[in-house]
Amino acid sequence: MQKEIIISGFGGQGVLFAGQVIAYAAMDSGKEVTWIPSYGPEMRGGTANCTVVIADHEIGSPLVKNPPLVIALNLPSFDKYEPMMQTGGTLVVNQSMVDRGAKRDDINVVFVSANEIAEQIGDKKLTNMVTVGALLAALPEVTLETLEAALKAHLPARHQHLLPKNYEALRRGFESAKEQMAVAA
Repeated sequence: MQKEIIISGFGGQGVLFAGQVIAYAAMDSGKEVTWIPSYGPEMRGGTANCTVVIADHEIGSPLVKNPPLVIALNLPSFDKYEPMMQTGGTLVVNQSMVDRGAKRDDINVVFVSANEIAEQIGDKKLTNMVTVGALLAALPEVTLETLEAALKAHLPARHQHLLPKNYEALRRGFESAKEQMAVAA
Protein backbone atom coordinates (compact mmCIF):
# COMPACT_ATOMS: atom_id res chain seq x y z
CA MET A 1 0.00 0.00 0.00
CA GLN A 2 1.16 3.50 -0.84
CA LYS A 3 -1.01 6.64 -0.65
CA GLU A 4 0.10 9.99 -2.00
CA ILE A 5 -1.54 13.22 -0.85
CA ILE A 6 -1.13 16.84 -1.91
CA ILE A 7 -2.55 19.64 0.23
CA SER A 8 -2.56 23.09 -1.34
CA GLY A 9 -3.80 26.59 -0.61
CA PHE A 10 -2.75 30.09 0.36
CA GLY A 11 -0.11 30.70 2.99
CA GLY A 12 -1.80 31.13 6.35
CA GLN A 13 -4.48 28.48 5.69
CA GLY A 14 -2.64 25.82 7.67
CA VAL A 15 -1.62 23.77 4.63
CA LEU A 16 1.72 22.61 6.03
CA PHE A 17 0.26 21.84 9.47
CA ALA A 18 -2.52 19.77 7.89
CA GLY A 19 0.10 17.67 6.09
CA GLN A 20 2.18 17.32 9.24
CA VAL A 21 -0.77 16.04 11.26
CA ILE A 22 -1.61 13.42 8.62
CA ALA A 23 2.07 12.40 8.49
CA TYR A 24 2.29 12.14 12.30
CA ALA A 25 -0.89 10.05 12.46
CA ALA A 26 0.44 7.61 9.87
CA MET A 27 3.91 7.51 11.45
CA ASP A 28 2.46 6.90 14.92
CA SER A 29 0.53 3.98 13.38
CA GLY A 30 3.77 2.37 12.22
CA LYS A 31 3.61 3.44 8.57
CA GLU A 32 6.49 4.76 6.49
CA VAL A 33 5.98 8.48 5.78
CA THR A 34 7.45 11.41 3.88
CA TRP A 35 6.32 15.03 4.22
CA ILE A 36 7.65 17.72 1.91
CA PRO A 37 6.58 21.36 2.32
CA SER A 38 6.68 23.92 -0.49
CA TYR A 39 5.84 27.59 -0.18
CA GLY A 40 6.55 30.92 -1.80
CA PRO A 41 8.53 33.78 -0.27
CA GLU A 42 5.41 35.37 1.26
CA MET A 43 4.50 34.31 4.79
CA ARG A 44 0.76 34.81 4.30
CA GLY A 45 -1.17 35.06 1.08
CA GLY A 46 1.40 33.35 -1.14
CA THR A 47 0.96 29.80 -2.35
CA ALA A 48 1.75 26.86 -0.12
CA ASN A 49 1.47 23.13 -0.60
CA CYS A 50 2.84 19.96 0.85
CA THR A 51 3.15 16.38 -0.24
CA VAL A 52 2.57 13.46 2.11
CA VAL A 53 3.35 9.89 1.12
CA ILE A 54 2.19 7.05 3.37
CA ALA A 55 3.24 3.46 2.78
CA ASP A 56 3.60 0.14 4.54
CA HIS A 57 7.00 -0.33 2.87
CA GLU A 58 10.05 1.84 2.25
CA ILE A 59 9.16 4.85 0.10
CA GLY A 60 11.23 4.96 -3.08
CA SER A 61 10.55 8.59 -3.95
CA PRO A 62 8.66 11.33 -2.14
CA LEU A 63 7.75 13.07 -5.40
CA VAL A 64 4.17 12.85 -6.63
CA LYS A 65 3.27 13.45 -10.27
CA ASN A 66 -0.36 12.27 -10.40
CA PRO A 67 -1.79 12.32 -6.88
CA PRO A 68 -4.73 10.07 -5.99
CA LEU A 69 -5.65 12.34 -3.04
CA VAL A 70 -5.72 16.15 -3.01
CA ILE A 71 -7.04 18.85 -0.69
CA ALA A 72 -7.56 22.16 -2.54
CA LEU A 73 -8.19 24.99 -0.07
CA ASN A 74 -8.63 27.65 -2.77
CA LEU A 75 -9.46 28.12 -6.46
CA PRO A 76 -5.85 28.34 -7.75
CA SER A 77 -5.10 25.00 -6.05
CA PHE A 78 -8.26 23.44 -7.50
CA ASP A 79 -7.32 24.71 -10.98
CA LYS A 80 -3.76 23.41 -10.64
CA TYR A 81 -4.33 19.93 -9.20
CA GLU A 82 -7.63 18.78 -10.72
CA PRO A 83 -6.02 18.06 -14.14
CA MET A 84 -3.05 16.25 -12.52
CA MET A 85 -5.08 13.78 -10.45
CA GLN A 86 -5.15 10.05 -10.96
CA THR A 87 -8.34 8.66 -12.46
CA GLY A 88 -10.55 7.45 -9.62
CA GLY A 89 -8.81 9.70 -7.08
CA THR A 90 -10.51 11.92 -4.52
CA LEU A 91 -10.28 15.70 -4.55
CA VAL A 92 -11.49 17.50 -1.41
CA VAL A 93 -12.37 21.11 -2.25
CA ASN A 94 -12.97 23.99 0.13
CA GLN A 95 -16.22 25.09 -1.47
CA SER A 96 -16.06 28.35 0.48
CA MET A 97 -13.18 29.51 -1.74
CA VAL A 98 -14.13 27.89 -5.07
CA ASP A 99 -16.82 29.27 -7.38
CA ARG A 100 -17.03 26.49 -9.97
CA GLY A 101 -17.69 22.79 -10.25
CA ALA A 102 -15.26 20.11 -11.33
CA LYS A 103 -14.30 19.78 -14.99
CA ARG A 104 -13.48 16.07 -14.70
CA ASP A 105 -15.98 13.29 -14.17
CA ASP A 106 -13.43 10.48 -13.69
CA ILE A 107 -12.46 11.56 -10.14
CA ASN A 108 -14.43 11.83 -6.92
CA VAL A 109 -14.86 15.47 -5.95
CA VAL A 110 -16.00 16.29 -2.43
CA PHE A 111 -17.07 19.90 -1.87
CA VAL A 112 -16.96 20.98 1.77
CA SER A 113 -18.00 24.41 3.03
CA ALA A 114 -14.91 24.38 5.23
CA ASN A 115 -14.77 28.09 6.09
CA GLU A 116 -18.42 28.13 7.16
CA ILE A 117 -18.05 24.95 9.25
CA ALA A 118 -14.93 26.38 10.93
CA GLU A 119 -16.75 29.62 11.72
CA GLN A 120 -19.71 27.67 13.18
CA ILE A 121 -17.26 25.90 15.48
CA GLY A 122 -15.91 29.30 16.48
CA ASP A 123 -12.48 29.56 14.84
CA LYS A 124 -11.87 30.23 11.14
CA LYS A 125 -8.35 28.78 11.53
CA LEU A 126 -9.95 25.30 11.69
CA THR A 127 -10.67 25.28 7.94
CA ASN A 128 -7.68 23.02 7.36
CA MET A 129 -8.87 20.47 9.94
CA VAL A 130 -12.35 20.40 8.38
CA THR A 131 -10.81 19.44 5.02
CA VAL A 132 -8.44 16.92 6.62
CA GLY A 133 -11.47 15.27 8.22
CA ALA A 134 -13.14 15.15 4.81
CA LEU A 135 -10.03 13.56 3.27
CA LEU A 136 -10.06 10.81 5.91
CA ALA A 137 -13.34 9.57 4.41
CA ALA A 138 -11.23 8.50 1.40
CA LEU A 139 -8.12 7.47 3.38
CA PRO A 140 -8.97 4.41 5.51
CA GLU A 141 -5.29 3.98 6.43
CA VAL A 142 -5.62 6.95 8.80
CA THR A 143 -8.65 6.94 11.12
CA LEU A 144 -10.23 9.87 12.93
CA GLU A 145 -9.08 8.37 16.23
CA THR A 146 -5.50 8.04 15.02
CA LEU A 147 -5.48 11.61 13.76
CA GLU A 148 -6.95 12.93 17.00
CA ALA A 149 -4.27 11.03 18.96
CA ALA A 150 -1.58 12.55 16.70
CA LEU A 151 -2.94 16.04 17.34
CA LYS A 152 -2.87 15.43 21.09
CA ALA A 153 0.65 13.97 20.98
CA HIS A 154 2.24 16.55 18.68
CA LEU A 155 0.39 19.81 19.34
CA PRO A 156 2.52 22.10 21.52
CA ALA A 157 1.40 22.39 25.15
CA ARG A 158 0.39 26.02 24.66
CA HIS A 159 -2.20 24.91 22.05
CA GLN A 160 -3.60 21.85 23.83
CA HIS A 161 -6.69 23.85 24.86
CA LEU A 162 -7.64 23.95 21.17
CA LEU A 163 -7.96 20.15 20.89
CA PRO A 164 -11.77 19.89 21.39
CA LYS A 165 -12.46 22.36 18.56
CA ASN A 166 -9.93 20.60 16.30
CA TYR A 167 -11.63 17.26 17.01
CA GLU A 168 -15.02 18.76 16.17
CA ALA A 169 -13.65 20.23 12.92
CA LEU A 170 -12.24 16.83 11.90
CA ARG A 171 -15.53 15.05 12.67
CA ARG A 172 -17.67 17.63 10.87
CA GLY A 173 -15.49 17.44 7.75
CA PHE A 174 -15.51 13.63 7.87
CA GLU A 175 -19.31 13.50 8.18
CA SER A 176 -19.79 16.02 5.36
CA ALA A 177 -17.61 13.94 3.03
CA LYS A 178 -19.27 10.65 4.04
CA GLU A 179 -22.72 12.11 3.26
CA GLN A 180 -21.59 13.26 -0.20
CA MET A 181 -19.91 9.93 -0.96
CA ALA A 182 -23.07 8.04 0.07
CA VAL A 183 -25.24 10.19 -2.23
CA ALA A 184 -22.79 9.73 -5.12
CA ALA A 185 -22.73 5.94 -4.72
